[in-house]
Amino acid sequence: MAIFEGSGIELEKNILATLAYYDVMDYPLTSFEVHKYFTNFNQPAEIKEEKSGLLEIINALEGGKLKEFIGEYRGFYFLKGPPATLRVAMRAGRDLVEQRLERSKIAENKFKILLKTARWLRLVPFVRMIAVTGRLAMKNTKSQSDLDILVVLKSGKIFTGRTLVTLAVHLLGRRRYGKKIANRICLNYFITEKSLEINLKDAFSASEYSFIFPLFGFAVFQKFQKANEWIKNYKPNFRADDIPNLKLLPDTQAVKIMRGLGEKIFSFDFIEQRLKRWQTRRIANDPRTRKAGSMIIANDEMLVFLPEPQSPEVFQKFKERLEKIACQ
Repeated sequence: MAIFEGSGIELEKNILATLAYYDVMDYPLTSFEVHKYFTNFNQPAEIKEEKSGLLEIINALEGGKLKEFIGEYRGFYFLKGPPATLRVAMRAGRDLVEQRLERSKIAENKFKILLKTARWLRLVPFVRMIAVTGRLAMKNTKSQSDLDILVVLKSGKIFTGRTLVTLAVHLLGRRRYGKKIANRICLNYFITEKSLEINLKDAFSASEYSFIFPLFGFAVFQKFQKANEWIKNYKPNFRADDIPNLKLLPDTQAVKIMRGLGEKIFSFDFIEQRLKRWQTRRIANDPRTRKAGSMIIANDEMLVFLPEPQSPEVFQKFKERLEKIACQ
């Protein structure tokens, strides 16, 4: 983007690009969030950029160069349009801020629903971690949205674990299927303790997993973050969580005993092998598996079902935002 001249060019470009990226998701950012989710889009993945301090970013946000391209309302920063549409763009930006605050309230209600379900899921055999992903983790969700989670299972028991988790969520009346979407749990991402590193490493995944929010299994979650330190290549200010969040469910002795009993019952290898054959056959016969652009992975360490990955669409819209800025 040849839109700035002088010192601090790269910092200002990346701040603007960060705001443009989250603008695609209708997600205005505070100055602290610009710092926390600051994204380096220009460097190759294997090159890490030096961290940018919070004060440095605040000064850039308040500086004259960026003021031409961004607006601010109630402490949130967002893109604004060219001078001809400035008034309309500022009104739209304020609406986005109000929308984000409203969606944050909606997300809190959804967290309560998900926590009730997660209290039971931690009893399910072979479950090692439950974490919130997607727009719910960002607290940027609509009232009719589903609940995205990532589940970590014991290595060697992924097909048994997935079956038991799916059955439990269904019996609890929270499984998403058909037209039952709102406040239903989307079970599309299972990995094991030996496959904690995300295989798709791009700006979208870096954003997705910098927001991930654990509900159960904090020790495993810390290992997950360590396994995905590649996120720092895109987000140099990314830092692993040292302190459990207030929503985290404890793995009490009673929970361990209940889960352990179930694991003894379902520990036989023939159960895993039969469930593996049944599930892989169903996955192979599902037309969504062969859909162009789909991301379907089914092996002993990872079960991922993303028939319509968001990454290409988000990145295309992001590039369009940058093109519009360059034309101003």
